[in-house]
Parts: sequence; C-alpha cells; structure tokens
Amino acid sequence: MSSLSLLGLFAHPDDEQLMSGVFAQAALEGIRTGLICATRGEMGEIADPALATPENLGQVREAEMRAAATVIGVKHLWFLDYRDSGMLGTPPNEDERAFLRADRQEALRRIVKIVREFKPTVMVTFDSTGAYGHPDHITIYELATQAFSAAADHTMFPEEGEPRQAARLFYTAFQRSSMRELQRFIEQSNMETGFRGLDPEKFGLPDEEITHAIDVKDWVPVKAKSVEHHRTQMNPNSPMAKMPPEFWTKLRSTEYFQQAAGVPAPDDPSARGDLFAGLR
Repeated sequence: MSSLSLLGLFAHPDDEQLMSGVFAQAALEGIRTGLICATRGEMGEIADPALATPENLGQVREAEMRAAATVIGVKHLWFLDYRDSGMLGTPPNEDERAFLRADRQEALRRIVKIVREFKPTVMVTFDSTGAYGHPDHITIYELATQAFSAAADHTMFPEEGEPRQAARLFYTAFQRSSMRELQRFIEQSNMETGFRGLDPEKFGLPDEEITHAIDVKDWVPVKAKSVEHHRTQMNPNSPMAKMPPEFWTKLRSTEYFQQAAGVPAPDDPSARGDLFAGLR
C-alpha cells in the first residue's frame, strides 16, 4: 500500500467525474482515495420520474454517489450535509440550509477536520470559475483553498486534530479550447440545454494556465461505468448524451489540472502527467 493519498473536494454527486480517471488510476496504485461532497445535489435534475422525487432526490443521489465511487475506487466518502443551492439567481439560493449561505467558518472547520484525519498528500477542487459558474462549485473552491493552509495552522480549530499540511493543491479545469468546442457542438446541433449560451471565455481556464494534463484514455470505460450510476442526472437530451461517441471519448480521455499551491512539480515534461510527480 502506498503512503500517498488523494482527496477530492466537490459540491455535488457527479462532480467527481472531473477527475474520475485520476481516482481510478490512484486506487490501482494503492494510493488512499477520499472524496468530500458538500451537498447531496437536491436541486439537480430528475431524468426519469421513476428514479426519484424532489423530496427524496438527495437521498437517491447519495446512493448514486456511493455506487459511482465504488467503481472508481474511492474508499472514503464524506457529506458535509449542506443543501444544494441551485444555479445562481434561483430561489433555492435563499434557503437557509443552502451551501451558498453556510457559515464559512463552520464549513471550513468541517473540512479541516476531514483533512487532518485523512492526511491527504494531494487535494483537488474546482478552479475559481467553478467550471461553469455554479455557486456551490465556487463556494467549495474557496473553502478548499482556505483549508489547504488552515489544516496546517495550529491556531485554526485546534480541537479538530493535529495540524496537517498537504503537499499540493490542484484545481480541476476545463480547457477553454474544450469549452469553445462544446459550445460549437451545442450551437451546431441546435440543442436546448442549460449549457447553451455559456460564454466559453468566462469559464474553464486558458489552455496556457493548465499545468497538468493526465492521460486517462485507458480508464474511459471505467469512467463511463461510474457516471452511469448517476442515473437521475442522465438526461437523454443533454449535450453529453447527444455527443457522437468519438467526441465524447476525446473529451474524457484527458483530465486537466492547475497546480495552485504546494511543492513545485519537477522541471520535467513527464511531470505534467502525474499529480504526485516528485512525491513518490
């Protein structure tokens, strides 16, 4: 068993798919794997009314998340028990239980406790755009970034365990060129989707800001099996469902990251393909 560990910090069930190939590869190598979900995705879609109701969607999505995590080898899973805030500017933003409205110090304390207990070598969360601007994505990005340093600070939440400094913090990222490609596909297909009209210049990261590109093409079948467990979110009219298989495979064959903090990666082109380069 490796002494290394990998912790993803995300907002909703299915967000982990941004790094599902990296999780699967890490698990194969014996690296301890963990995932924090801030919410249970209560404001998500219900692709088929037979799968869930608005009242039990959170419970159903938790079960979906547990099944998907098993496929990609995530051994440790935590829910922070906040409520999905929904998209920015929608009524669920005002729910006092919404993650968007969480007491930031309390939420940070919960995350720091997990970090100190799990002792990750590498932490991964969203980039500053939240991938496509979802307020919960941006909230967990902010809190995870703070937790990277706070977990190592003995003055922060001393009741939550011994200080622990992870070696690196990464942000998952869509390449901006990929966002442009997705928008072209949506427009050319005249597809009705919530992703239509998103400005590709505002979301994802410029290609030149990507520090790590991980080849996960061998894991595409595993990634597909994992995401299929998120059945409530598998809208047959979504752009993902309507993509030609070769386009879908191309998008899922590489996972992109930006190193945000921690031990610099070795000055070697091969290091761009390994989040743990120089730490093994």
